[in-house]
Amino acid sequence: MKTRGLGLAIALLLFGGMSYAANKTYTGEIMDSACAAMGSHEAMMKGNPNMTAKDCTLACVAHGAKFVLYNPDTKTVYQLDDQKKPEQFAGAKVAVTGTLDDATKTIHVSKIKAS
Repeated sequence: MKTRGLGLAIALLLFGGMSYAANKTYTGEIMDSACAAMGSHEAMMKGNPNMTAKDCTLACVAHGAKFVLYNPDTKTVYQLDDQKKPEQFAGAKVAVTGTLDDATKTIHVSKIKAS
């Protein structure tokens, strides 16, 4: 009986610790995947100087790109599994909280807030 209880306690600690440790906050800009691959909206904005980062992101997503989180400091692009939450933050600097799949660089989004 003691062994079973000890095993259960260890399992709870391990699984509870993993889910807590896996949740992390990532910062950057909500961009479209096309511009993030180039590192900026510059190419798109050259042809239209009145276009904002938000306008560019929304236009590119409307034409098939995906919302991503781009960190300009590390030049890292994170895919976002949720394509609805990022829409309201298009072109904005944000903090995305979620779990990261290292293999695919995809964040399972739990929340997004402007930063």
